[in-house]
Amino acid sequence: MRISAKGRYALAAMIHIAQNSVSEECITVISIADKLGISKIYLEQVFSLLKRGGLVTSIKGAQGGYQLSRMPRQITVLDGLSAIEHSLFEKTEGTVQDKAPDIEAVMLRSVFNELDEAIRSTLQKVTLEYLLNEAAKLKKGQGYMYYI
Repeated sequence: MRISAKGRYALAAMIHIAQNSVSEECITVISIADKLGISKIYLEQVFSLLKRGGLVTSIKGAQGGYQLSRMPRQITVLDGLSAIEHSLFEKTEGTVQDKAPDIEAVMLRSVFNELDEAIRSTLQKVTLEYLLNEAAKLKKGQGYMYYI
């Protein structure tokens, strides 16, 4: 499966917001772009989609920026990717429906529908909170490097 750069950047940006949120403070696109090494213009497009998907809220003004619309434990990877990767969750189109409906039906039932469900199920289980905790564990482990 191939997730677009926008989808990957969206997840990274939401994790970054979750890591750096202090109460009601907003995180600016510029600070996220600098920290993660992503183009500010590209990141603005990503946040437009995340906002439309109801995953972030924006505050205008000098103290403005973005914040998550829900707690990290309430936002799944499925939520994030669904806001960005529209084609990833489209149903498989018919292939040989007219000439071989039996083959079409078995492919849908045994392969494509199963695959779609497995992807959805997996992405639904992973929350931003889980990713945040895993990133913290990895960050902690970076401080120790032993050589023999």
